[in-house]
Amino acid sequence: MDLSGLQDAACKQVGDDRFHDHLSASTPRAIFLPVADIDAHLAEAWTDLARQASEPNIFYEQWFLRPGLTQFGQDPELRLFLLWAGEPGHSPLLGLLPLGPVDRFGRLPARHVQNWMHHNCFLGTPLVRTGFEQIFWEELLTALDSSDWPGFLHINGMTIGGPLDQALRAVCSDQKRCCDLVHSTARALLQSDLSSDAYHRATLRGKKRKEWRRLGKRLNEQGDVTFGQHLGAAGLDEWTDEFLRLEKAGWKGKNGSALDSSPETSAFFRQALAGAAAAGQLERRDIRLDGKPLAMLVNFLSPPGAFGFKTAFDEEYSRFSPGVLLQIENLKFLDLRALQWIDSCASQDHPMIDSLWSDRRHIGRFSIELQGLCRRAVFRGVRLGETLMTKIKGRTIVDPTERSQ
Repeated sequence: MDLSGLQDAACKQVGDDRFHDHLSASTPRAIFLPVADIDAHLAEAWTDLARQASEPNIFYEQWFLRPGLTQFGQDPELRLFLLWAGEPGHSPLLGLLPLGPVDRFGRLPARHVQNWMHHNCFLGTPLVRTGFEQIFWEELLTALDSSDWPGFLHINGMTIGGPLDQALRAVCSDQKRCCDLVHSTARALLQSDLSSDAYHRATLRGKKRKEWRRLGKRLNEQGDVTFGQHLGAAGLDEWTDEFLRLEKAGWKGKNGSALDSSPETSAFFRQALAGAAAAGQLERRDIRLDGKPLAMLVNFLSPPGAFGFKTAFDEEYSRFSPGVLLQIENLKFLDLRALQWIDSCASQDHPMIDSLWSDRRHIGRFSIELQGLCRRAVFRGVRLGETLMTKIKGRTIVDPTERSQ
């Protein structure tokens, strides 16, 4: 499969002179755009920003975020924070983050501002052009300080240790503004210079590899087993229908959490896949028995990485572990060398993917103090309550950046 287009897209122009020229000639402009006012004029600048982002995040790219806002973003107070290099709409876009007020912080009635995410959004790192990370946070915090939005700023689901985390901590340190990592998780990441076979041998014990080979042979005895990889939009509608039926037939359908359990999540899924395909950022994989899908998965591509979005499998064939067999086939990503990593987007300690992928990506929640006596009082009261509960429950917040210092 030809992935030369992805390789070309991975070659970002870091610190492009024309963007620095814009900044030297004009002052960055920050605006809070109501989501109802998002129009087609923003599309080109948004796409350009995503391609030049310091940290890829498909969940805030327009083909994913806009369907999410359409289906789930009904709060009239939701805004897109946009940082332009100069005149809004007539200069390069430097950063983007969806934001909105939230009435509660966990169990506490503490109104605050938070980056917007929905249940199928698995990363909250802002889209920021490479080289402008500190300017982004400076302008966002200044804009929030002077706004009438309440409480403190909470950033949910941001990569720990990445350029955006480092810039946020540096800005807050310079401004003597509290910035606390209040929660962290570690999820499976596929990243290696090894071939798929070498990685499989290095990650799994020989006994486990033998077991997967045995299951593969047993499955082949049932009929014609094929593995498929699909890039682009060819056959997408039929494939999406199959995925939704397969997922709903299993435990997610029984407990009402399958994508096809509601018209909103079903429509969102279809729109997101169609948008990713149109943008050249969709990869679909499946394993079939005599043409019938036994396991299916969706990857979203955003060079230099990718994100594992959704998987489904036929529970009637669970004795053959088709989901695991498909993920082993997915390791062939390593042989293509078009991308550097895949974020599993799975929960911490996932029983299947954690045993197959040995690296981890750390994701955190950050609480940041805003200016104003009332805001500081809310922030410090919430932080005191969190600290006490953490001690009572004996929990530990893992900050991998401290171990590397």
